[in-house]
Amino acid sequence: MDSSRPPELPPPPGLPREERLDTLAALVRAQDDAIALARLTIRVFDVDLSWGGWNSAERTDAVASFLRRSPGARFDIIVHDTRWIESFGARVTALLARHSHAMTIYRTSGGARAAMDPLLIVDDVHFVHRFHVDHPGGKLSIGSPERAKALVERFDEIWESGEPGITGTVLGL
Repeated sequence: MDSSRPPELPPPPGLPREERLDTLAALVRAQDDAIALARLTIRVFDVDLSWGGWNSAERTDAVASFLRRSPGARFDIIVHDTRWIESFGARVTALLARHSHAMTIYRTSGGARAAMDPLLIVDDVHFVHRFHVDHPGGKLSIGSPERAKALVERFDEIWESGEPGITGTVLGL
């Protein structure tokens, strides 16, 4: 088994399940549902993190709770543009400052900059996939590593293009 991958977790009872999402509100709720299941990793790809409620108190509290309760937990974000986070993402940047040992914010480069389908992947088993940033349609999948596999690989490719975006510390004199 690849030591960089978390061990495969069994799906929650009564699952797997899949749901089509037709509105931004449904996508945001689905992200909250997936985050609530996180045990090992939360991985996010987005254009700039501005649309999905990432800077809300409820979302950042849920992520902080995940990071506190799970030893070795990881929260990784990669975006095309960090300006929204730097200007309007005070809660996200505070979360990064408090949990910099378990959290990374990268910026895409190269061919990955063409990707326009935001992803949230939890434990490589659950995901929310917005098909295109210009349209509200997407899909939620809970408890299916088979369905998640292609998106996990896609995220890994995007992540490989990453370069440092925002750090949890302020350096200077």
